Order: sequence, then C-alpha cells, then structure tokens
Amino acid sequence: MEIGFLVGALLAVVALQLVRKLMWSRVRNIEGTRRKTRPPPPPEPAGGWPIIGHLHLLGGPEPLYRTLGKMVDSYGPAFLLRLGLRRTLVISRWEVAKECFTTNDKALASRPTSASGDNMSYDYAMFGFAPYGPYWREMRRIATLELLCNRRVDSLKHVRSREMDACVRELYGTWVKQGKSAPVKMEMKRRLFELTFNVVVGMIVGKRFFGTDVCDEAEAHRVTHFMELSSLLSGSFVLSDSLPFLKWLDLQGLQSSMRKTTEELDKLVDRWVHEHRARRALSGEAPSTTSPDFMDVMISILDNAQLTTYDPDTIIKATCMILIQAGTDTTAVALTWALSLLLNHRDWLKKVQKELDLHVGRERRVEESDLKNLQNLHVVIKETLRLYPPAPLGIPHLATEDCHVNGAYVPAGTRVMVNLWKLHRDPRVWSEPSEFRPERFMTTHAGVDIGGHQNLEFMPFGSGRRSCPGMGLALPVLHLTLARILQAFEVGTEKDAPLDMTERLHITITREKPLDVLFTPRLSAQFYE
Repeated sequence: MEIGFLVGALLAVVALQLVRKLMWSRVRNIEGTRRKTRPPPPPEPAGGWPIIGHLHLLGGPEPLYRTLGKMVDSYGPAFLLRLGLRRTLVISRWEVAKECFTTNDKALASRPTSASGDNMSYDYAMFGFAPYGPYWREMRRIATLELLCNRRVDSLKHVRSREMDACVRELYGTWVKQGKSAPVKMEMKRRLFELTFNVVVGMIVGKRFFGTDVCDEAEAHRVTHFMELSSLLSGSFVLSDSLPFLKWLDLQGLQSSMRKTTEELDKLVDRWVHEHRARRALSGEAPSTTSPDFMDVMISILDNAQLTTYDPDTIIKATCMILIQAGTDTTAVALTWALSLLLNHRDWLKKVQKELDLHVGRERRVEESDLKNLQNLHVVIKETLRLYPPAPLGIPHLATEDCHVNGAYVPAGTRVMVNLWKLHRDPRVWSEPSEFRPERFMTTHAGVDIGGHQNLEFMPFGSGRRSCPGMGLALPVLHLTLARILQAFEVGTEKDAPLDMTERLHITITREKPLDVLFTPRLSAQFYE
C-alpha cells in the first residue's frame, strides 16, 4: 500500500512537471510571437559592461548633457543607456519629445525612486518627486489653481517689488560708500541667489533672510546653509541609484548626509508652520490680509481637504520646501546667464536699456505692468533659456507601462530623460544654434511658445503632465529683476573683457567662474531713495 502511494505520488509529480513544462513552453511561444511582432529596442552605445552598463562612458570632465549630446550623431535622437541596472532612454529631438509628452504622456507621467527621493522628499510627499497617481493629481491641482495661478502670483507682486528695490538700494549704497568716483565691483552669482531666495521665501512663508533688515540672523544662516547643502546633495551621483543592491551599504555616506540635512531643514520649516498656525489661532481665523503667503493658503486648503496619504503638516512642509528649492536655484541660474550673455553682447545690453528709457523713462522704477512693452527684454530671456535651460536634463520620467517611442519598444520600468540642452541646439530648427541671437524670437521663431505647448522645439519648463507648474512665477521674477538692474545701472567688466562662459552641471547648469560685474548708477540720486 505504501509502494502504491509512493508510485501515485511520483506519477502526480511527473504529471505536474509535464503540465508546467507545457505551460512554460506555451508562454515562451506567446512571448516569442510578441517579440517577433513588437518593434526593436532603441539603439544603445557599444562598450557596455556587465553590471555597470554604460556608467564608465559618462564619467569624464564634460558636463553630462554635452556628453549625451555627442552621442546623438552616432545613435540617433532616442537611444538607450544602461546606467548600472537601470535602463534609461535619452531623448534629444523635439519630434521624439512630442511623442513622449502627447501620445505617451500618461505612460511616462511617473517618477522613478532615488536616494534623494527616499531621503529628502518627505517620503515622496514633494509632488515633483511623487509617483503618478491620485495624490500627485490633487497636489498638482492645488499648485496650479491655488498657489501658482496668475491671481495668486499677482497678489504677491509687492514682495517682488520690495526685494528689487532693496537690491538696487544696496548696490547704490555700496557705490556711495566706495566714494562715487569709480564703478563698484560686485560678485553677482551670489547676489542674484540671495535676491531670488528672498523673493521666493517671502512669497512662500513671508520671511526675509538676506539684506539689512533680517529679523533672525542665526535662522538665516541655518536655513541658507542647509538649503544649499540640500541642493548639493540632490545633485550628487549616488551609486545605489544605478546599483540598487548597494543601497544598504551607503558606501559614499551620501544617504546619511541627506537624512541629517533633511532633519535640520524639517526643524526649520516645522517652526514656520507652527508660527503660521499660532497667528491664525490668535486671530481666530485665517489672516485677514488680501495677499496671504503660500503657507497660509496651504493651511487653509489642507485643513479641510480629504488627502489621506500624508498628514496636512507633512504636505505643507514638503510643498513649501520644493517650491523654495526649485524656485530659487533655477531662477537665480537663469538670471546669472542672462546678465553674463548681455555683458558679452553689449549691443543687446544697450537695446534693452534704450527700450527701458523709451517705455518707462528715467524718473520712475520699472514695474511688472511695464513688462509687456519690453520686447527686447523678453527675447533676451527666451534666448537665455534656450542656450542655458536651468535644468538641462530635467527630472527623469518613469514608464509605468510598455510603449513605443521613435519606432522602438520601451518596456515598463524604463527611465526617460530629455536632454533639453541638445534639443534647444538642434541645427535643423535653430540657425547658428550655439550663438546668442535674441532676434530669432522676433523673426523666424516669433511665434514659439515658452511653455512647451506647441512643437516642443523650445521647452525650458518641460511639457506634458509633469511640466514645471512654476513658470508663471519664475518669468515675472526673471524679467523684473533684469529690468530693474539694467534700468538703474550701467554694467560692465574689468577692462571690458569678455566673460569666461565655462559651464558646470549640478542639478542646474551654472557658471564655473564667479560673475564679477562693475556697476555705475545711470540715473539721478533721487531714483535710488
């Protein structure tokens, strides 16, 4: 009886193995048929190694966007890189980008996980890093309709104007202290960061951290130190992003630094939330001012919202943090490049100043209501963003389902990166693509949209579902800052020497060298009072 049982069991095992083999064979046949009918994969560079893939091809001294741009000639506008164990599709032409952000927009609307996301985004409560889903959609709606809408941005224009006035007065005061006999030299890369930081933080939490009337210098030092450290860490190469099995080792120590930095920033932002809530408790309601800052708006919305993914304070802190970090870095970088380009192209510098004198005059300050009349200023900003898109590689997208891009098969799980730097310098679209030619936006490209809604040959703020929602905030700051500085001062360089325009890639595309500028007041003393 035992033998019969064993034989029966053995036969059952054999039968199960046969069924399994038949099913596996059928699955392989189906998969083989699919592979025969599906398009081929994208081309990829030769020389990939086991495990590390193509990482060894990307470690040279050149900025990554330039290295990737050179690969386009050999591998086409959409090629595949194996960054360790991560498949990454690199897009470099507008036609392919349009396919990604129209036909495949939903399939590519998510974000991949990363060390910075894991450790610095409040568990992905920062909507810029959040995966595509209900939480991201609701936060995107709040950001676009409540925080960054034209009505809200316009209601806070007094913050922008106040900071521009302070910047001009401080530059003028430095010139006066120096004796008024010669131009005053200022390093503007840092000064423009401080100005932009004050503008952005003023609109978001109602604070000011640089200048003569800072309320809490210790807090100002801490917040700027940890914000800059956070930006530095976010742009660092973390080995486990490419080789996830190394995550637990933290070989570079970067993940630990990310967590510590985020803890320090959280203490600061948490205090801001409590300060805002305390003011509301004293008044018994939301602040009565007609222009509440972004944090007040967030508290009013989220205290009555039905978002169950995170608690309201976590969402408020995460949202304010990403708006401060993204808004400051990208805007300050764009201003630095715009001023650098004008100093190397004095004809356009004079055109912008002449336009300001014509439409605004020399007796009053240029205001945001004047910007619509300053076409030379507009095209200078556009050409700056074309040549130096602040985030030249953007934030990677993640394919959440299989799709086809440029005739190639892209499986779910692939990361997609758009090389805006290369896309903006496509010689098929832009004549003399590496030259500063603002007039192109008055002639051959007069109708090109800055928001990435048309043919996508120009998309400094991205396109599709995951495009930057802060464009409506960044552009007024860019235009007004440059207009105020150029209206108030003659600017130059020592011995009128051209500036070194060497680039350095962090998260953003920054100047390698300092931006030393000579300032001389060009208007009467009463203007600066």
